[in-house]
Amino acid sequence: MYEKELEYPVKTVRAGVWGVSGYTGREVFSLLLKHRGVRVTYVAANNTQGPLPEIFQEFLNRTTLVCRPFSVKKTAKRCDVVFLALPHTQSMAVVPKLLKAGLKVIDLSADYRLKSPEVYEQWYGHKHDDIRNLSKAVYGLPELFRQKIKGAVFVANPGCYPTAAVLGLAPLIATAKDILSIVVDAKSGVSGAGRKAAVEKLFGEVSENFKAYKVLSHQHAPEIEQYCSQLAGRETPIHFVAHLLPITRGILNTMYVHLKEGIALNQLYNLYKKFYKIEPFVRVHPLGSQPEVKSVANTNFCDIGLAVSPDKKMVVITSAIDNLVKGAAGQAVQNMNLMLGFNETEGLL
Repeated sequence: MYEKELEYPVKTVRAGVWGVSGYTGREVFSLLLKHRGVRVTYVAANNTQGPLPEIFQEFLNRTTLVCRPFSVKKTAKRCDVVFLALPHTQSMAVVPKLLKAGLKVIDLSADYRLKSPEVYEQWYGHKHDDIRNLSKAVYGLPELFRQKIKGAVFVANPGCYPTAAVLGLAPLIATAKDILSIVVDAKSGVSGAGRKAAVEKLFGEVSENFKAYKVLSHQHAPEIEQYCSQLAGRETPIHFVAHLLPITRGILNTMYVHLKEGIALNQLYNLYKKFYKIEPFVRVHPLGSQPEVKSVANTNFCDIGLAVSPDKKMVVITSAIDNLVKGAAGQAVQNMNLMLGFNETEGLL
């Protein structure tokens, strides 16, 4: 009976989480605890060790796992799939070893998202040391690359800003041939910067404050451009500006697309509804309604709102996600579900 309800074999998959002491790693672990087909068998972090309930009290009486330093050998022995929630530039040193050991790997860093090693070095200030696997990594945005993900052994999980931006822009970019310009005005909660000490993240700096940062120079800009250009079938420049919100989690993107010929609002709405008709985690809002951060917090949903100027030439698209879930850990679990043959929504609804 249980096997029938699961709709997939009752074989338990063993999962490991590297970087479990960070916000994203913690979120991955928390989601996996709710997954009926997965048992977390290994957790690791290089800067934080000890019983997981002592690191995060929310796991008290929920796990007895102890966080230890990274070990490829132990991971290969205990796991079938591993999630890498490591700082940028660190994954490329271990991915080849994990893949060689026969593990399926989901990398949540930026190390394998950009297909050009030169572009990666330009934006992340580090030479790419694993070009071989860079070309093999499947970009883990299920709504666009589901079939490739199903057959993948190695997935590069998208960034949070790119997830919200590409999902918001995809239907229009894939069909419109007369786009003159695209501006992505993005706002994120503080957790997007990771769990590390920094003056600009102190409560006294963030509270009652709102600011732009890395204006037109954010490292997520080339990732957004890469996949928007792929959708459009031609080079598609994106003008991207990020802002820091005085909240813990959540992203709200407002995207301005200037068209040469224009499009009617009803036509735009029907385009988006058709494009995302079968997607379990994309919700297109009714006309006149706009997404809010609080409506997607702690969920794997991406909510999208639409508006068009009176002359029909300025399209405004809003998209909202939880940066730690759909923008990171939830999408990683969604990718794992596809890679391992689980129901895509398992552990996420």
